[in-house]
Amino acid sequence: MSNTETQNLIATTHHHPPPPQTTAKQPNPITSLILQPFQWLKMLSTELNPSFILGIFLIYGLSQGFSDSFFRVVTDYYWKDVHKVQPSKVQVFIGLYYIPWVMKPIWGLMTDVFPIMGYHRRPYFIVAGVVGVVAATTVAEGGVRLGVAAALWCLIAITAGMAMADVTIDACIARNSIELKELAPDMQSLCGVCSSAGALVGFATSGFFVDHLGPQIALGLLAIPAASQIFLGFVIYEKKTSDDMNTKKTQTIGGALKGMYDTIQFPEVWKPSLYMYLSLALSISTHEGQFYWYTDPNAGPAFSQELVGMVHAIGALAAIVGVLIYHKLFKNYPFRKLLFFAQLVYGLSGFLDLMFILRWNLVLGLPDYLFVIIEECVSRVVSKVRWMPMIVLSTSLCPLGIEGTFFALLMSIDSFGSLSSKWGGAIILHMFNVTRTDFHNLELVILIRNLLRLATLGFIFLVPNAARFDVKNPCNILQSGCKSTDLETKRDSLELLPLKERQGQEV
Repeated sequence: MSNTETQNLIATTHHHPPPPQTTAKQPNPITSLILQPFQWLKMLSTELNPSFILGIFLIYGLSQGFSDSFFRVVTDYYWKDVHKVQPSKVQVFIGLYYIPWVMKPIWGLMTDVFPIMGYHRRPYFIVAGVVGVVAATTVAEGGVRLGVAAALWCLIAITAGMAMADVTIDACIARNSIELKELAPDMQSLCGVCSSAGALVGFATSGFFVDHLGPQIALGLLAIPAASQIFLGFVIYEKKTSDDMNTKKTQTIGGALKGMYDTIQFPEVWKPSLYMYLSLALSISTHEGQFYWYTDPNAGPAFSQELVGMVHAIGALAAIVGVLIYHKLFKNYPFRKLLFFAQLVYGLSGFLDLMFILRWNLVLGLPDYLFVIIEECVSRVVSKVRWMPMIVLSTSLCPLGIEGTFFALLMSIDSFGSLSSKWGGAIILHMFNVTRTDFHNLELVILIRNLLRLATLGFIFLVPNAARFDVKNPCNILQSGCKSTDLETKRDSLELLPLKERQGQEV
């Protein structure tokens, strides 16, 4: 045997197997599921300004989510028990609540072009909070002595404070959605989750406070969310603008209005905007007629204040499920296809209300409280899946430079649709003589509402048959005007740019 063969034999005999490779430990699925929301929030905080995240929590969670839900339940009892107003008249009052929301373009234009002491956003948070605090405390202290007119003005002022704060945070959402289009659904999902979580708390506690404090004292609690707006105005990040830039900004009012006018004329913009209005306006609201029937001890099931609030709270929890369903399953679907099926299911789900009014649930062996919870959950899930793509689409239609004002315009169109829905419902309730004690025609009113919901499908062609990445931004259409406006307004306004980008600018 040669020396080479001997050495090979020895090497083979004394060869040691390689050490076993260590495999990465698989994370626990339950732990991963629990940590996923926190990792998602961490990602958003990294990509976006932390002040933006704080603003969403305070405005969408506390100011909108909690305040709006609490406001809806408490004011229903306020008009019904304190002032003893007919349901059709209350529907008119509720429509008036939407006037500050219809005026959102004015609030948006003010925050864009009229800075106070060099700040575009912070002072308006403070003003909105002061208005809300004063109005809520006035109602709580005045009670029935205010009279119907004075009380209505105070309640409108409360909603005005919500609308002003909403416009400011929406401007930031629109800008970030344009610059980081891949995160647009994530931002809207965060808004939807915060709003629904706040609504869950508001609905769950509203009945308790109405029962123990009375409607007018309970309304005074809305001063707390309004005070959080004042707090946000002091802590939110905003770079102070110079006097020269303030003057230059004021001179662009005409340019901003012209940009809005030019943008809304394009079919890519006005068609989906028209659909968003029609989808709300044609779904006439019959809420007050149903609410009076729910709580009537003779004609209806006589639900208590706590049960009414708890049903809405469970519905708010279902709304969170709706947001998650959209975020996980449908955010990349073409808008037209998704909205068609969402509107179809929304129209069909309305027949659950009709079944309840006719008491078919008792024939099926389902008690009233269980059936109304099922109906509320189905309605909330479908409504969120239907609403989320319209909001994401709206952010895609905003031109850079006037995105805050234009997004406020689109949202005011939606608010006008809600106002039309409330007043349309008031007219139908009045025409069919649905009053505080007479509910004989309530089922016919609900049938008309459901048919109008289904009729909205005839306008689905107005929605672009494209996914969110394929929707053209108006900047791609108005090249020259959009660039000019953006150059004049980009630097001195509070855009809450992505944190990485802002740090790069400061360096």
